[in-house]
Amino acid sequence: MATEAEPEKQGLLERRFELNARGTSLRTEILAGITTFLTMAYIVLVNPAILGQAGMPVAAVAAATCLAAGFASIMMGLVANVPLALAPGMGLNAYFSFTVVQGMGVPWPVALGCVFISGVAFLLLTFAGIRQLIIQAIPPHLFAAVAGGIGLFIALIGLKNAGIVVTSEATSVTLGDLRAPTAALALFGLVVTAALTAWKVRGAILIGIAATTLAAWLAGQVSLAPQPYDLSAISQTAFQLDLAAVFALSGSHGLGLFEILFVFLFVDLFDNVGTLVGVTRRAGLIGEDGRIPKLNRILFTDSVATIFGSLAGTSTVTSYVESAAGVQAGGRTGLAAVVTGLLFLLMMLAAPYAQLVPLAATAPALILVGALMMAPLADIAWEEPEIAIPAFLALAMIPLTFSIANGLAFGITAYALLKLLRGKVTKMDWLLLVLAALFVARFAWLSAG
Repeated sequence: MATEAEPEKQGLLERRFELNARGTSLRTEILAGITTFLTMAYIVLVNPAILGQAGMPVAAVAAATCLAAGFASIMMGLVANVPLALAPGMGLNAYFSFTVVQGMGVPWPVALGCVFISGVAFLLLTFAGIRQLIIQAIPPHLFAAVAGGIGLFIALIGLKNAGIVVTSEATSVTLGDLRAPTAALALFGLVVTAALTAWKVRGAILIGIAATTLAAWLAGQVSLAPQPYDLSAISQTAFQLDLAAVFALSGSHGLGLFEILFVFLFVDLFDNVGTLVGVTRRAGLIGEDGRIPKLNRILFTDSVATIFGSLAGTSTVTSYVESAAGVQAGGRTGLAAVVTGLLFLLMMLAAPYAQLVPLAATAPALILVGALMMAPLADIAWEEPEIAIPAFLALAMIPLTFSIANGLAFGITAYALLKLLRGKVTKMDWLLLVLAALFVARFAWLSAG
């Protein structure tokens, strides 16, 4: 019986994932899925550390992160059949915590409601085909600049959490006390993680977090007291989103909620498209016409994943560029994503221990992830002022104003203005001009406020 069941199992997997047609095997896809998981498992510890600073319960966020990443990755594998794993996005979780909750004073349940609505909006845009218009309206160099700006934003948060960079009345920011326990531990973690990354060790960031946490425990900076696990802990964030408050656009929130929705939607779109192009190109899945197969299914899954994540209790869920590690290991089908998703679901058993990880341990991960997000900047034609100036403004304004929205606004507005001044605007640029006009109106509203 066992010998008959095995071919039947292989046949089912073959029909679902087209293993032979894509030149792969069951063993290769499982290995690829494990590889992808190891490269992005750090999010289970880093995401709770970031959202915890917004007042969200850390253990519950860790469980929600595992659940959302598991559900989304499995859905991507089954629906779109691509080796693309998903999890709460870096950058958007920082925007959620530091800009929306702490900066704008929006309670985290309301912010989760904004994430939910942005996911619904993305879903509607996908069905309507409007996403193609948006992608065509924004030039590739702004996609790259925003990605780099978000990388600097994340790295700055890591440096700040570590105490390596501190505020200064004279110079705004300055070097902190590197002899302080938090800074010293973070520097130790940075060295370990950077070295492992340079040696191309799988799971380098996760290992670095574990090593720094252990060092913190040995130095008496953290207490590693085991806690009993209870799956009901996720109820502290699950279904806690406040949709009613999102639509009540009054009081201290005001029109800022429109801005929140806009950023959640656009950064998710930018992040998703950039990741899709990079991963599918490396996997050899892009068609001869340059198009990504099953793009609508991929974007549909991404939007549903964001909706699901907000219901579970985490910020925007998006595709992860770390999926490229699994592709490098041979992954070519959605089976690799399914394996990654199953491993994330298993990680729920360790979710409560995320609250034992100190900021000094997650700070190096933020710095390293930020550094790795600089890669797209190489694709920008810096010698062309019409391209370089908007790109630089988008890149610089995100970390310097602690706002992804400001970076988007400066970059898109500057690009549209330069096109107008040079007389290069065409009928195809109508959406670009509309977006620029909306940003100008936003600046006017902020100045009046």
